[in-house]
Amino acid sequence: MTTVGVGKELADSATRAPFYRGLGDEIDVFRAAARRGLPVLLKGPTGCGKTRFVEAMAHELGRELITVAGHEDLTSADLVGRFLLKGGETVWVDGPLTRAVREGAICYLDEVVEARQDTTVVIHPLADHRRELPVDRLGVILKAAPGFQLVISYNPGYQSVLKSIKESTRQRFVAIELDFQPPDIETDVVAFEAGIDLKTAQALVKIGGAIRKLGGAQLREVASTRMLILTGGLVAEGLSLRSAVRVGIVQALSDDPDVVAALGELVDGVIARS
Repeated sequence: MTTVGVGKELADSATRAPFYRGLGDEIDVFRAAARRGLPVLLKGPTGCGKTRFVEAMAHELGRELITVAGHEDLTSADLVGRFLLKGGETVWVDGPLTRAVREGAICYLDEVVEARQDTTVVIHPLADHRRELPVDRLGVILKAAPGFQLVISYNPGYQSVLKSIKESTRQRFVAIELDFQPPDIETDVVAFEAGIDLKTAQALVKIGGAIRKLGGAQLREVASTRMLILTGGLVAEGLSLRSAVRVGIVQALSDDPDVVAALGELVDGVIARS
């Protein structure tokens, strides 16, 4: 088991290494891929720690991390760049992908399949031996600077048949599968990131585990590690555990009164036994 971020606490939280504890060989795989400049595909449920993992690896490798959240309106121009009017002049402004290519940074495209199809065409030449980015509007082809790495993620269980990664894209990437971590590891992560004691973190992780067992019958999404940390932060600020869970988890997961009531009863039962 490998840990990234432990023992590197800094006073300034902006520069503190993210806490990530490896369960399998994902850290070693990412390190090897980074040394070769190989693109990485992260797959796993929403909130299981994909973003945290990339942040931890970027910190360890000393690379700038440029993150782009995928959405249905995201186009290739949003990634590459466009001409904009500034002070009466038309100037070219690099998009986040172009910046990463020029600067040798890690570019993380989160939930990439949510973006429009033309984005896939843009990343293909960056994800194979060419390592180059055609910028058609400038009439140039940019070679990726040393250190550049492309990382994409998606949630296989959430995406529809119409929104999946094409085989021609998948075969360019090293795939790393992530999932929610075991309770003992997740407890350490929640306690560390939220700044709470282990007993409270354990209770939150038990609540998260109980909600995840409900599956997709009642909830579109389950309680993520991110959600547990957010809720723990409310406890750290003085809210009771029950109040923090109500606003940080229960109300956030559903608007259906019956589902909210059922979740509330489940939470009360877990807290009573903790």
